[in-house]
Amino acid sequence: MIQLKNVERSYKTGAGQTWVLRRVDLTIQEGEFITIMGPSGAGKSSLLNALALLDDQWAGEYWFGEQPVHLMKRKDRAELAKRKIGMVFQSYHLLDDLTVQENIDLPLSYKDIPRSQRQGMVAETLDHFQIVAKKDLYPNQLSGGQQQLVGIARAVIHKPALLLADEPTGNLHSSQAREIMEMFTALNREGTTIVQVTHSDVNASYGSRTIQMRDAWLVGDTANPAIAAGGEAVRS
Repeated sequence: MIQLKNVERSYKTGAGQTWVLRRVDLTIQEGEFITIMGPSGAGKSSLLNALALLDDQWAGEYWFGEQPVHLMKRKDRAELAKRKIGMVFQSYHLLDDLTVQENIDLPLSYKDIPRSQRQGMVAETLDHFQIVAKKDLYPNQLSGGQQQLVGIARAVIHKPALLLADEPTGNLHSSQAREIMEMFTALNREGTTIVQVTHSDVNASYGSRTIQMRDAWLVGDTANPAIAAGGEAVRS
């Protein structure tokens, strides 16, 4: 589904060049549930932002199916992201002046979809996530777990092939976190490929594969034992 080849990302700083991704080679198969772990500053969010096409200042090759993302213009990358990728954030990113129903409808409003069809899709999504009773409420009237459910509903309403989640339970207590992770598991079983960044071993246990990062390097992958802890296999 996705293949990264020698992907690198750096920033110029007063001290020189700071690397956040170094020679990342990664293949993501359709239907996987992948967890990216590592200490703060390891490059986890940088990798997720590259996968999400939120950042296009990296070097290397990025293949989404048969499409060479690295050769695409920015407009075409944005269109690919809108069609194929959903994103869930730690801080929810709901619009405070829109109701639950309107927040969930937002991704569809950018597409050429008749209003009646959009309304049907929103109603189906509200029912699927069991939040029909919350549809006319505003984000500040919801608990943190409910806000994150709305964020997930918004991310998947257009049925993305790839769902990316950056610390999706970081602001939630344990029971809310479990509810969110069980929702991810259900979405994965329905065919959605998921990549999450987390510091939580509990959250990682829901996935089928764990990738470890350190100092911008991919240093471990449960699907590829050749990548040794410490990154020696990557750096050679």
